[in-house]
Amino acid sequence: MKKIASIVSIILLISGCQENTKKTATSIGETIKTYTIEQMMDNEAIRGGSFSPDKSKMLLSSNRSGIFNMYTIATTGGELKPITQSDSSSVYSISYFPDDERMLFRMDGNGDEIFHIYLRDIDGSLKDLTPAKGARASFKGWAADKNSFFYSSNKRDKRYTDLYEMDTKTFTPKLIYQNNDGYFLGNLSKDKKYLSLVKPINTNDNDLYLYGMKDKSLTKINSTQSSNTPQDFDPDGKSLYYTSDDGNEFAQLMKYDIAAKTSEKIMTKSWDIVGLSFTDSGKYKVIYVNEDAKNAIEIIATASGKHIKLPTLKGMNVSNVNFSADETLMSFYAGGSHTPSNLYVYDLATATKTQLTNVLNAEIQPQDLVHAQVIRYPSFDGLEIPAIYYKPHQASATNKVPALVWVHGGPGGQSRQNFSPLIQYLTNHGYAVLAVNNRGSSGYGKSFFQMDDRNHGDKDLKDCVAGKDWLAKQVEIDAEKIGIIGGSYGGYMTMAALTFTPEEFDVGVNIYGVTNWIRTLRSIPAWWEAQKEALYLELGDPNSADSVRLRKISPLFHTDKVTKPLLVLQGAQDPRVLQVESDEIVAGVRNNGVPVEYVLFDDEGHGFVKKENQIKAYSEILKFLETHLKGDKSID
Repeated sequence: MKKIASIVSIILLISGCQENTKKTATSIGETIKTYTIEQMMDNEAIRGGSFSPDKSKMLLSSNRSGIFNMYTIATTGGELKPITQSDSSSVYSISYFPDDERMLFRMDGNGDEIFHIYLRDIDGSLKDLTPAKGARASFKGWAADKNSFFYSSNKRDKRYTDLYEMDTKTFTPKLIYQNNDGYFLGNLSKDKKYLSLVKPINTNDNDLYLYGMKDKSLTKINSTQSSNTPQDFDPDGKSLYYTSDDGNEFAQLMKYDIAAKTSEKIMTKSWDIVGLSFTDSGKYKVIYVNEDAKNAIEIIATASGKHIKLPTLKGMNVSNVNFSADETLMSFYAGGSHTPSNLYVYDLATATKTQLTNVLNAEIQPQDLVHAQVIRYPSFDGLEIPAIYYKPHQASATNKVPALVWVHGGPGGQSRQNFSPLIQYLTNHGYAVLAVNNRGSSGYGKSFFQMDDRNHGDKDLKDCVAGKDWLAKQVEIDAEKIGIIGGSYGGYMTMAALTFTPEEFDVGVNIYGVTNWIRTLRSIPAWWEAQKEALYLELGDPNSADSVRLRKISPLFHTDKVTKPLLVLQGAQDPRVLQVESDEIVAGVRNNGVPVEYVLFDDEGHGFVKKENQIKAYSEILKFLETHLKGDKSID
C-alpha cells in the first residue's frame, strides 16, 4: 500500500493454438487477427538474470511450463535449459553463487507469500536454507568476500524482520541485526560497518537512519518530514546514496557523508528518481527514473562521470539492467506496452547486443497488438489525471466499441507503460481500456500522491468517473457501454463504483478487491507490522472512531445499492485480501438480485501466476463482458 508498502506488480503472461483465430476488418480496410485466450496467453514471462561465474550462462525464471520454474540460457543465445520442474509452487531464481554454479532461488506456498530461500547444489539436490515454519525470508545480497550472503527473516518475531548472514560453507545462519523497533531494512555497506534503516511515519513520509553495526549507534539522516529511501552505499563505504522528496515534489538523489554527517543533492529530475545501485566493484552506477509511467535509465562511469549509452531497440523501452561481476557484460530487458519484454546481453567493449529470448507467441502478429497512448484528462475539480489509453485497432467513429476504466492496485500504485496480456486480449476483442492513475497514485509528485489520504471511495472514485466521462467523449467509444475493472485496491474501486455511483458504470470486474476495510486493516499480515500504524494514518484506525468512516466507505455494507452485473475473481491463499472478502460481497450482491459470477482459485494468492488459472480467469472476464457489456450471448 502506497510507497512504503507498494505491492510489486505481478506480470501475467500465458498459452495457445491457432485454429480459432479470426480476422476483423478495420475502418481503413486492413485486417487484424482476433486471438483466442490460449494464443494471447502463450507469451512467455521471463524474470531475473544472474550471470554464471564464467559469464557463459544466465540464470532466470520462466513460466513456459505453466508456472514459473528456473532455467539457464547461454549468453551467446540458444534454448532455455530447465533446472527445476515444479508443478505446484512457482520457483523464482535469485543468483548463481559467485565462484561456482550452485544456485539460490525462492519459493512460497501457492501464493501465500511465505517465501523461503533454497539452494540447488551442483549435483541437482535441493535444500531449504530458511526452513522456519511460517517465516518469510528475502535475499539481501552477497558479502564482499563472496563467502556468505545476507537475508532477512521474521522467524524470531513474526511482526519484525531481522537481518542474518549465511555462511556458504556450513550454511549456518547468524543473526547480525535484531529489529525490535519495526524498521524496514535497507542495505549493508560492503565493509559491514553500517546498515540503513527506514522508519515509517505515514504512507507518504518516513525517516532514514544509519545504524552502526559495531557500536550500535543510530543516526537520523533526514532533517525534515519527507519520504526518504536508501539506495546504495559507495563502494568504499564512506557515503550512503538515498532518494528524498525533501523540498521537492519529486524524489531527488542525495548523498550522505558518513564521517561529516552531511547530505548533498546529487541529481534532480522532473520525475521521481526511484533507484541507484553500483556495479560490483563500483565502476558504474545505474540510476532509474520513473518517467511518465515507464523506466528511464542512466548508466554513469563512476570515475569519469561519463554517461554510457544504452542499446536502442526501435519502439521498445529498456526497463532494467544487470552487470556481470567483472562489469564487461550487461543484461537488460526491453519491451513496451505492445510487446512483452525480452532479455538481451550487451558487450560493453564491442557495443554488440545479443537477444536471448523471444517471448511473444509466434502465432501472434505484432501489428495486431496495441501501442498504448499516455493521455491526461480533467477530473471533477479540474485536477489533471494521467492515464494510459489502449485503443482497439477496429475502433472508429463508424465502429464504436465498448470500454473499460482500469484501476491499478495500491492504494498508491501506478498503471505503467508495460505489456499486459489481459489488456491486449481485451483490446484485441474490441474493448478500449483506459488505465487511470487517479489521485493518490505514485509517480506524479508528492502532492498528487497525498490527495487520496482518508478520501478513498470519494475523490479517487470521482477521478475514475471522470475517466469514464473522457471515454464517453471519444468518437470511437460506445458511451452506453463502459465498465470498470481492477485488482486489489482496483478491485475496491470497482466495488466502490458499483456501490456509491451505481448508475455510472455498466458492469464491474472485481479481482481480489477489498470490500470491508475494517476487516482488511485488522487482518493485515503479521509481517506488515512495521507499516501498520502508517496505514492506519492514511486509511483510518479500524479499532477507533475511524471505524464509522471505514464502514461507510466499505462496499460490503451497502450491497443493496448495487444494480449492475458483477464478476469477482479471488485466490484462496491470498494473505492480503482474504477469501471471505469476496465470498461475502458475492453473497450480498446476489441477495440484491443482481447478476453475479464468482471464480475462485484454490491454489492462488494475491495475483494469479499459474497459466492454467490465468487462462481460466481471463476467459471468464471476456465471457462476462461479451454477455453483460457488449451484449453478445456467446463468444467463439
